[in-house]
Order: sequence, then structure tokens, then C-alpha cells
Amino acid sequence: MIGIGLNWWQSIIAIFIAQSISVITAAFNSRCSESYHIGFPIVARSVFGIYGAFYAVGARAMLAAIYYSLKIYVGSSFVVNMLQAVFGSSFTNIPNHVPASVGFTTQQFLAFFLYWLIHIPLVFLRLNQLKWLFTLKMAVMLPTMIGLFIFCMVNTKAQLGTGKLSSAAPSTNIAWLIFYGINTALGAHSTLVTNQPDYSRWAAKRWASIWPQLLFYPISVTVSAVLGILSTAAINNVWGLKLWNQWDLLTAILVRYPQSSARFAVFLCALCWAILVIGTNIAANSIPFGADCALLAPRYLNQTRGQLLGLLLAWVICPWYIYASAATFTKFLSGYGLFMAGLTGIMVVDYYFISRGNLFLHHLYDNKRDNPHYRFYSGVNIQAYIAYICGCALGFPGFLGSLGVSVPIAAQELGYLGWLLSFSVSALLYIAMCSVWPTQNQLAVRRLALKWEEKAFESDEDYQFAAAPTIMGTDVEGQHGGEYTGIVVMETVQPKSG
Repeated sequence: MIGIGLNWWQSIIAIFIAQSISVITAAFNSRCSESYHIGFPIVARSVFGIYGAFYAVGARAMLAAIYYSLKIYVGSSFVVNMLQAVFGSSFTNIPNHVPASVGFTTQQFLAFFLYWLIHIPLVFLRLNQLKWLFTLKMAVMLPTMIGLFIFCMVNTKAQLGTGKLSSAAPSTNIAWLIFYGINTALGAHSTLVTNQPDYSRWAAKRWASIWPQLLFYPISVTVSAVLGILSTAAINNVWGLKLWNQWDLLTAILVRYPQSSARFAVFLCALCWAILVIGTNIAANSIPFGADCALLAPRYLNQTRGQLLGLLLAWVICPWYIYASAATFTKFLSGYGLFMAGLTGIMVVDYYFISRGNLFLHHLYDNKRDNPHYRFYSGVNIQAYIAYICGCALGFPGFLGSLGVSVPIAAQELGYLGWLLSFSVSALLYIAMCSVWPTQNQLAVRRLALKWEEKAFESDEDYQFAAAPTIMGTDVEGQHGGEYTGIVVMETVQPKSG
């Protein structure tokens, strides 16, 4: 936020508004999977069609792969801090054999490789087997952030110099700049919003994953941002630096305080942040990417193989290039969120208003032409994609403008609203179109006179047997690929009401 021209309090406002919007959207996007225990790829089939889901899943897979590599790079930066704290000059004086044009040193390469290796055993564990990791990262992060904040305040005597907290002079109206900041923050969290079905499917009862997020997520993220901004503000003001990344701050502390006690504290702080990053990366990027691969190439990839592929792509993507410029990074975040917002908006309104909470599970795995619910038009929900294209079109010129293409000022300002426009326009237009041009599944729900989520409560059995001659794609668990013929057992554990 500081990098795009906002000052400290404007950045905090933008972050809080963006987190509030994100968590409300995520809450609505969680309900479907909490009720039916299916992940994003299968939810996408219910909305966009058996074949139409390939674009939605592919778009998310691309974003997940990029974020996966970026988070590994971020985590490796904390590994650099740990190695600096342990080995001191023996590590920092390692000869650099990497060209300067790469933007990557030998020390960073070593840290990236080590942090990348740590991810390998974790991809073989399912989400419910990683509960210990998520609990650990929650337990260590709050004391770490508070401790670093106290250190910065004590050592700088709380001389924040907040009036100087803006790294660039704003080139546009401050209101539009705040919208740009909100849009950037929404784009940065677009994966967490879109990926909600992959987490909420594990919920024991409805709303189990929603209320904790609604109550605590916006506040916790905003508080952590405030602590980070004020900590770096104090250091920058007193030490005469321009640091906005946690790992750069830890490096500056090591340079100024080389004694063993400070090095030990920096090591613990960097370790806690590395744990936080790896926990977030596995849940938000690795597991969703693996599930997407299992749908896109079921004959060759399952969940685990997809996650391993994501690890290999981390080297191909070269995340250090993306982090070389804060401006480039924020443009990327803001722009790609535009395309994910439209998908999420349509998924939310389809479940709540079009399907009225009713999914026909065994038909979601049936690609035959006589599928009465999700075949749509040759396997594609035309209404959904018309609404999606229209929603993205409004902000697309502004996205091009942010990348350097010459566009009118009005188009650029629409780009500042990209995520909000894409989400709301796609959702509202989809509802309007379906009111006059009903979808195949919408007509079936009307014909059966189904009440809200009636299909989710219709059976008390733990397992439902469905005869489907051809089942294509991933199973309910997202673990098995390929095409199967015969009787398929699909687990439909009935959640508690709530």
C-alpha cells in the first residue's frame, strides 16, 4: 500500500475495508461445500457445466501456481534470516555466482532450495492431517508480531515519523488511490476467497468455518498490518532506511545488533514467520492447485501429483522477478483478481438464488449427454460465461492501463474498481439473465419444487450409491483421477444443521 502512494493511515483503512469485503464474500462462498462436502472443482461444475468448469479451474490453477512460488520465495527470505543469525559472516560472505541481472544471490538460492525441500513431505498429507501445522502457526505468530513491534518501539523510542510514510507521490486523486489500494488488497486475497470450498468441505457442520472468519479475520489481519507498518515506520525514520518487508527488517536488525542475544531473537522471529508462510501456502495454494490438476488431467494427475507439479513449477515461475518491483507486483495482484472475482460472484449467486442450495451430486460426475442438470449447452453454462465476460470487460481496459497500455482516465479509474465491478456485475447480470433465460439445473429445481437446501437434508444415510455409466474427473475427495465405468460410491456425509 505504501508503495503505491498511500500514507500509513490510508493504507490501514484500505486494508480493513478489503479484508471485510473478502471475509463476507468468503463466508457466502463456503456454504455450498459445508453442505455437500465437495471442493472447488466440483462446485465449479455445478455452476459452469461439466466442461465449462475447465476454464474456472484452469484460471484458479494458474493463480495458485504463481502464488505458490511467490510464497516459497517469501518463506525462503526468512530462511536467509535464520542462516544469517546462525552462521553470521560465514553465510553472508559466500561468493555469489549468480548474475546480478537475475536478481537472486547464491545465498538466496540456497535458502529457496532448503525451504522448497520442506514442502515435499507436506504435500503427501491431506488437509485434515495438517491441523497441527495450522494450530502451530496460529500459536506462534501473535507473540512474534507483538515482540517485534515492542523491540522496534523501544529501540527507536517510538519515533514513527508517520508523516513521511509514503514512498511515492500520488499521481491521481487520493480517493481513487484508496480504491486502488482496496482493489489491490482484494486481488491479493482473491485466492483465499475463491478457495473457500477446498477448506469448508471439511466442516463438521454448517457455518463451522464461517463465524470464526467473520468475527476474527478482518481484525487480525488489520492489526498485523498496523503493527507491521508502525514497526517499519519507526525503523525507517530513526535508522534512515526504506524497508517494507519483514525479512529486510530482520536483516537490518542483525546488521545493527550482531550480538548473540539479538541473533537468537531474530532466528526465532524468522522461524515463526517461515512457519506462518508454509502453513498458508499449503492450505491456500498447494492443496487447491493439486485439486485443480486432478480435474484438468485426471488420467495422469491426482491430488498429490498435482501438488508435486506445483512444487516443480515454483522454479519455472522465477518468483524473484515478480518481487523485484513492488509496482509490478501490485499490478499483478490487482489485475488477476479481476478475473477471479467474476467467477466467485457467479458461484455465490448460483447457489443462493438460482439452485437455491440444491445440488445433484452424482450428476456432477456424469458427462453423458442426457445429464439432466449440468450438461447445459455441450457441457457449458452459456449464461454464466456471458455474465462473467461482461463483468470482467468493465475493468479490463484499466488493467491494461496499469500494465503500461495507453487508456483514457475513465478506463483507468474503472480499473481501480476492478474486483468490485467484476464481482457485482457478473453476479447481478447472471441473476437477471437466469430470470428470463433459466438454466437447465434451475428448471429442474423448479420442476421438483425443491426448498432451500432440500437435497442436502434428503438422506440420513452416510453413503449414497449412484449408478453412473461414465464418471469423469475427480472423486468427492479430489484424490483419484481417470475415467471410470460402473457403480460409484460417493461419500455424502450429512452435516449437522446450523
